[in-house]
Amino acid sequence: MISRNWIALVAASAAASGCIPPGKSSGSEHSGAAKVAASAPFEDRFTRSELGPDWAPVREGVWRVENGRLCGENARNQGVWLTKPLPTNARIEFDAVSYSPEGDLKAELWGDGTTGANAVSYTNATSYLTIFGGWKNSLHVLARLNEHGADRKEVRIDNASEDVRQHGVTPGQTYRFKVERADGKTVRWSVNGVELLSFVDDAPLTGAKHNRFGFNDWAAKVCFSNVRVTPL
Repeated sequence: MISRNWIALVAASAAASGCIPPGKSSGSEHSGAAKVAASAPFEDRFTRSELGPDWAPVREGVWRVENGRLCGENARNQGVWLTKPLPTNARIEFDAVSYSPEGDLKAELWGDGTTGANAVSYTNATSYLTIFGGWKNSLHVLARLNEHGADRKEVRIDNASEDVRQHGVTPGQTYRFKVERADGKTVRWSVNGVELLSFVDDAPLTGAKHNRFGFNDWAAKVCFSNVRVTPL
């Protein structure tokens, strides 16, 4: 985990630059205001009973900590965001498990830290989205801003395939996700050490409105744990 001294230094620097009003902490201000991006790894193993100041749900009562994991169900694309800013280049790793045959393991990368769906279809996202076993466990998708967008990258699921990238989500199985951007424009997504999809973005999502990471969900019960963010 990031040390308290580091957190204090970030808060002081941000307050001095006018990013955080006097008396406010960096944990309480997770809007699009510019902040200093993390320069040291961040980890969260959820060894507590509450979300805590590092996570901000879009809607209350949906996301909770249970048995060392961050879990949600029936979120309807109202996710939960890490309040700490991401650098432009970073590696984000976490464990993910779904308890539904519909799969639907979803994360958001380089978003604004506040947005959730404003309609049934999540077409107003501010992030890149990784969706593992989406659309009732029929697709794996890497999308930009709109999970239904014409430019999304996808793998159609076929559990009979010899290609493991085409296998769907097995309920109760834990998957290790890794999403990284090292060159400022290419997002690469791996699951259990196998690269699934990549997205080369000629207009990359960067800056104060695109520097947060979070989890999301439609209806399935999903849980996430062992989060690690590493600046690159």
